[in-house]
Amino acid sequence: MATRPATIAIDGPAASGKTTVAEKLAKCLGFIFFDTGVMYRAVTWVALTRFHRVDNEEEVSQLAETLQIDVRMPSVDDGRLYDVLVNGEDVTWHIRRPEVDANVSQVSTYRRVRNVLTQQQRKIGERGAVVMVGRDIGTVVMPDAQIKIYLDASVEERARRRYLEVVNRGQKAKYEEILEAMKRRDQIDSSRAIAPLMPASDAVIIQTDGMGINEVVEQVKGLVMEKNV
Repeated sequence: MATRPATIAIDGPAASGKTTVAEKLAKCLGFIFFDTGVMYRAVTWVALTRFHRVDNEEEVSQLAETLQIDVRMPSVDDGRLYDVLVNGEDVTWHIRRPEVDANVSQVSTYRRVRNVLTQQQRKIGERGAVVMVGRDIGTVVMPDAQIKIYLDASVEERARRRYLEVVNRGQKAKYEEILEAMKRRDQIDSSRAIAPLMPASDAVIIQTDGMGINEVVEQVKGLVMEKNV
């Protein structure tokens, strides 16, 4: 009897389309959609709110170890894909603000932050029937995932997507600033000592420049169907 893969890992840089693709794929398969990046964003948002900075690794790490971060099905029809709660407070849109974009990569380099969040992510993945998306799912969090996808796109295309995302939410943004921030983020993500951004050795790499979301989803669905053994 054919069975669907229980764990699907989708990695890639910021605005490569991985979150939207993973959400649509999970809905199609009836799987759980889990964007692990929201956990790092939540820690970053709380640190900025409390300390107004994230450059003190010890301070941020201690904070992360005290936070109860939960991700649930969306409770508000405002375009969100899920609810993100920190100690019971809804921070779903707060964690998408530009200041979080500019600082989350630094927070993600902190070893203790990664350790505590990776353990939480792994437990969710072990439940099965999950599409997990992030930057180190196939390499660190779920190295035994049955399917590993790495979505990529040029930094200019990814900055354009993020610019439109912010503007469509009614917020002000400058493309040039987003582009420069994304270049800095790519450099940090790819060169960090702990879980650097890179495709798993057995991941399927999909370049999404010039591709629509539905086209990417169909390509990934095809890979899932190939695993039905």
